[in-house]
Amino acid sequence: MSPNQYAIIAALGTTQTLAWASSYYLPAILADAMARDLGVSSNWIFAAFSASLVISAMLGPRIGRQIDLVGGRSVLSLSNVTLAAGLALLGVSYSIPVLVAAWLLLGVGMGAGLYDAAFGALGRIYGDAARRSITGITLIAGFASTVGWPLTAWGLETIGWRNTCFAWAAAHMLIGLPLNWLMLPPVAGAKAAMAAAVKPHIPLDRTMILLGFAFAAAWGVAGAMAAHLPRILEAAGATTLQAVAAGALIGPAQVAARIFEAGFLSRYHPLVSGRLSCLTHPIGAAILGLAGGGAASVFAVFHGTGNGILTIARGTLPLAIFGPKDYAYRLGIIGAPARIAQAGAPLAFSLLIDVMGSGVLIVSSALSLAALLALCLVRADTSRAAA
Repeated sequence: MSPNQYAIIAALGTTQTLAWASSYYLPAILADAMARDLGVSSNWIFAAFSASLVISAMLGPRIGRQIDLVGGRSVLSLSNVTLAAGLALLGVSYSIPVLVAAWLLLGVGMGAGLYDAAFGALGRIYGDAARRSITGITLIAGFASTVGWPLTAWGLETIGWRNTCFAWAAAHMLIGLPLNWLMLPPVAGAKAAMAAAVKPHIPLDRTMILLGFAFAAAWGVAGAMAAHLPRILEAAGATTLQAVAAGALIGPAQVAARIFEAGFLSRYHPLVSGRLSCLTHPIGAAILGLAGGGAASVFAVFHGTGNGILTIARGTLPLAIFGPKDYAYRLGIIGAPARIAQAGAPLAFSLLIDVMGSGVLIVSSALSLAALLALCLVRADTSRAAA
């Protein structure tokens, strides 16, 4: 890779870390404080957050189409402004309507500023050669929760949740916006492309449906575990300390898996990575079921490993199969069911845990295996890369 490519990866990795830490990972730390201040149940916070994920899913294809036409520079820069505005509005929320409006605005920002948009931007710049760049930004942004949660918790304790939102908003304007605008190259002929733009016809063929289902099932599991992992581990017999310690291993496991993907799996078709990512969660769940709560950390490592590889596969697999033409738009279509599943999974699994306890891992493992089956039905020989 050229020095300029390394600089773009570093810039996008930084802005992705900021975007994830200040949006997707925010409610886990601030929801209870927001709810107390507003005098409502924390369920209102998570309901608004889920609605924001649905908004981001609905906007995904349109945003992807825009990136295909003009590149990611303007789209990702605008996402920083939108996320900053949403965070600022969240910080001044004193009623439920304003709170919901803030989260819906954050949903627009997430749709334009998280991984799918960044992957689309890299596909627009590098075409078929974008795989290593996609892996590179996920290596950096894999620490979003590791960095974001402590910073948000520190802000909550020292300056309160409102000023913490304002601080994240300032970070978008002072760090994220300049990096996205200055480091991403403008696309030649963008105005002409906009003027001559015709919405592409992308049929929902067998491969598109299989990929959409696989990523929806796998990301639904990821969303559920992100919300309920400690509770599930304690239901399986782990102590609170064991559950917390296990949760702390997920971030490093994700990053280690991405290093493995970059160093070893990158020589194979991305289908290999995708299938492997769906297999690790059921293996970890089986070990936890046989060994009990003492194996909580083992389960966390297996689950985190799958998550780490899955994030890369979500970007590289459609690129390998369909190529760079209309890549970002196609990524938005494939990713929309996954974001909706991610929005609904925390509530659905909360209800299942009340009934099944740790047995809910049977459901999550079944979903992971269903995703694996779907990816096994995708034929590598239809891929341009394999050809």
